[in-house]
This record gives sequence, structure tokens and C-alpha cells, in this order.
Amino acid sequence: MEPQVIQAATDLSMLKAIGAGIAALGVLGAGIGLGLMFGKFFEAVARQPSAEPVMRAQLVVGMALAEATAIFALVVALLIIFVA
Repeated sequence: MEPQVIQAATDLSMLKAIGAGIAALGVLGAGIGLGLMFGKFFEAVARQPSAEPVMRAQLVVGMALAEATAIFALVVALLIIFVA
């Protein structure tokens, strides 16, 4: 192989790794969001324990949406690494 072809392949793999790392930052945001969500849930339950069943249902829905964004970010990062 010519040196230019090897250099181009190396540059492409490096750029794919950088792109996947940037795409995976969505997981960081979801983790922070889940931490805040659970923290506020426990604060609210400590203040008014009788409202826990209603808040728990809302917590589960919010948790599922936050986890979905993390999974989508992870899938995009994996697609960048293995498909592109």
C-alpha cells in the first residue's frame, strides 16, 4: 500500500472515534438528569409521603424517557464506530 492510503485510513478511524465519543456524551446528560430526578423524588417523598404513589408513576415515565435518550446516544455512537 502507498503511504497516502495508510494515512487516509488512519485519519478516518481517528475521526470515527472522535465522532463516537461526542455522540456518547448524551449518556452523560441522561445520567445527570436521572440523578436530579431521583434526588427531587426523594425530597418530595420526605416532605409529603402520602403523595408517593402518584409521584412514583411519574418518576417511572420520566426515568424511561431519560434512559431512552441514553440508549439512543449509545446506538448512534456504536453505529458511527461499526457502520460508518
